[in-house]
Amino acid sequence: MRHGKAGRKFDMPTSQRRAMYRTITTAVIRHGGVLTTEARAKETRRIVEKMITLGKRGSIHARRQAQAFIEDRDVVQQLFDEVAPKYSERPGGYTRVVKLGQRKGDAARIARIELV
Repeated sequence: MRHGKAGRKFDMPTSQRRAMYRTITTAVIRHGGVLTTEARAKETRRIVEKMITLGKRGSIHARRQAQAFIEDRDVVQQLFDEVAPKYSERPGGYTRVVKLGQRKGDAARIARIELV
């Protein structure tokens, strides 16, 4: 039984799953949104929200925490200088997941995760 165990495993090892989260999070911050499957978008939303909250804090410690996850200095710079100040008055809910239907090849549900 999985009582109290949050998060999807996506049938992949932990390191591979974390790498996927990093890639999607980096793309969302860099481009403002990305197309992916609905389940991946919903899971990644949690991480993107945390990164923006770190950006709103603006401390050196928060920057280092974001750098440890994102690993692209340009994206971290963009997060702290451009993205986070836009949401300074907003208490949360920085992203939205828009459902777009099914993918043609395997009928997976596609969604776009984007910054509000």
